[in-house]
Amino acid sequence: MTATYHAPHFDPTVDEIATLKQLEMGQVIDLPHALKEHLSGRLYERGYIAKNASGELAITASGRQLIRRQDN
Repeated sequence: MTATYHAPHFDPTVDEIATLKQLEMGQVIDLPHALKEHLSGRLYERGYIAKNASGELAITASGRQLIRRQDN
């Protein structure tokens, strides 16, 4: 079993912030679309996005906090 290393500080890319903002505004992103757009797995790994009951990606509370920190 291999452990995934996570740096202690997370700096999201511009694309990752844009994705979180799209999800917050209600845009539906499903897994095939995410793969096509090369959506960063870091958002999922760090808990900023999660799958909802429909299998679509949704922003989490920590993802919303990350957006707020970037806007300040």
